[in-house]
Amino acid sequence: MPEFAFAWLDCEFGGLDPALHDITEVAVVVTDYRLAELCAAEWKVLARPERVSPEAAKISGWSEEAWRDAPPLRQVLGELAALLPRGRTVVPAGQNVRMDVQFLELAYAHCELPYPFDYHVIDLASLFYAWSLVSGETLAALSLRQAAFTAGLIQGQVPHRAMADARLALTTFRHYIGRLAPREPSEDPPP
Repeated sequence: MPEFAFAWLDCEFGGLDPALHDITEVAVVVTDYRLAELCAAEWKVLARPERVSPEAAKISGWSEEAWRDAPPLRQVLGELAALLPRGRTVVPAGQNVRMDVQFLELAYAHCELPYPFDYHVIDLASLFYAWSLVSGETLAALSLRQAAFTAGLIQGQVPHRAMADARLALTTFRHYIGRLAPREPSEDPPP
């Protein structure tokens, strides 16, 4: 697997529909196949106010004033692609990363830039669920915050920002990888 790298992504959006809402923030932590960090970067993205819902703005802290000097999407996508290691297959990774991938695929296509990521994804939610089966734990949710809270990595609320979430997804993934015992899953359903 040395030819692989993982891009631990988190994006913030103006809403949940890539056809109706803009990307407002992008963060990436790039790791090698052993999950050792290679580099990281984050960007605010210039978004059209009419494509940012009030609910999304409240969650992510977006405001027209705070994002006034943010670079345009095309620039951010170019800088993101340039950051990725050459000669490696870069797999998107993160919490519910398919959502980020949907927005990014559409954005790269719209900007007529080549999509720099592999078609596979590594998703924390799947690992968290697998861990629950092996450990016999009952899950309240498959969210990043639930996975991190269950792991004892956070207490209470944490800011919902792209870089904080990208790093938390990677840290939480490392935590659960270290706790998957090489044994048969429990035959008993969780209580």
